[in-house]
This record gives sequence, C-alpha cells and structure tokens, in this order.
Amino acid sequence: MTAPDNSRRRTIRSFVRRAGRLTPSQERALLELWPSLGVDFDPDRVIDFDKLFDRSAPIVLEIGFGNGDSLVQQALEHPGMNFLGIEVHEPGVGHCLLKARAAGLSNLKLIKRDAIEVLTHQIPPASLQRINIYFPDPWPKKRHHKRRMIQAGFLQLLHERTAAGGTLHIATDWANYAEHIDEVLGQSGLFRCEERREHDGSGPLDRPGTKFERRGLRKGHRIWDWRCKKSAHDS
Repeated sequence: MTAPDNSRRRTIRSFVRRAGRLTPSQERALLELWPSLGVDFDPDRVIDFDKLFDRSAPIVLEIGFGNGDSLVQQALEHPGMNFLGIEVHEPGVGHCLLKARAAGLSNLKLIKRDAIEVLTHQIPPASLQRINIYFPDPWPKKRHHKRRMIQAGFLQLLHERTAAGGTLHIATDWANYAEHIDEVLGQSGLFRCEERREHDGSGPLDRPGTKFERRGLRKGHRIWDWRCKKSAHDS
C-alpha cells in the first residue's frame, strides 16, 4: 500500500507537551504493554487495520484521549468496533494502557504521536468510520486561536480519511470555541451537522462523560456537542 499524500507540513501545533511525572505502574505499562497495545509511529508505513486488529471491523479514531477512561469505556461498550486512540501525553497513555489491560480489551490500540502526523502519514484514505475529538485545548486567548485543532485544513484531512457515511463527533466546554467550531464547520461544508446539542452535562451526545468535561462543569461552563456526517465531496 502506498503512503497517503504527505505534502502537508505542520507549522503550528495545537497542543503543548504537558510536563507530568509517570507513576511506576505507568512506566512499566509503557515498557510491558506497548508491544501488544501500542502502534509505533512510522511515516513510511500506512497502517493495515485488518492486520493490526486481526479482523475486519469499523474503525473509530479518538484524537487526544487524555487519560483514556472514556476511550476504554467506549471500546468495552462496542466490541464489534475497533478503536484507535492518539495522545501525546505519556502519563495519559500509560494510564490508558493499564485500564485497557484490566478490561481485557482486544479492540483497542494506541499511538503516542501528534495526530496531524499520524493522519497524514499512517491512516489510509476513507478508512475511518467515526472520529471523536472530545474537549480539545480551547486556546482561549485570541492570539492563540490559530493553534486550535478545528481549522479548515484539519477538516479537509479528516474528510479524506473518513469513510463514506462516516461521522465526526466534537465536544467542547468553551463558548468561544463553540462559536469557532460552528463557523469552521459551516464554511467548509465537508461535514454536515446532523445534531448540535448545548447542555449542562446531562446530555452528552453519543459519548461517555470525560474528565475534562467534569472539570469544565465545575468551573460553571456549558457543554456543546456536535455529530456531523461526511459530506459527499470528492476526497
């Protein structure tokens, strides 16, 4: 299989590598569990999902899974789907590995890398049935808005990697970011919004609650959820 177009070059990162100390158990998990649950980044190798999971099933990608609690919960609740999680924060990856082992999951794999690089180099075109982006960094200061993950170019990349009829699910607890997401989605036309929900934490849209959601609610924030379907544009 040939690699996807890798002409995009990342110049602005939508994340900061947070400092965080690995616990001894997380460190052991990265050493001992990574060979079975982890996927090493290789810009010259496109992932064969059927081979990776040893079966053919719809692929769900979660970008920025944090500590992985909600990702593990989704994989447990949907055994007929294969889940791939991307996260750059090592303690979160270690925590998720431990949770996945405790749950006995065989339908979950993790990548520790920038999502843009993984999507550009390793995800085959039209291969993802669902993409989840829950509570990405809001970059609330106006001068940092260019760092926000949900941008026109990123939606184009997601559209190319999403299967026909596939869906994009987004959630945020920042009102200004919700306005930004509405604007970007509306201008691109690449994903058609099927449902948009604003709530007080009582109505997550086809997803579990998350740590970042609970943190936002404690601050008095509202929650916004989107479920969007891939539009029938040429990829």
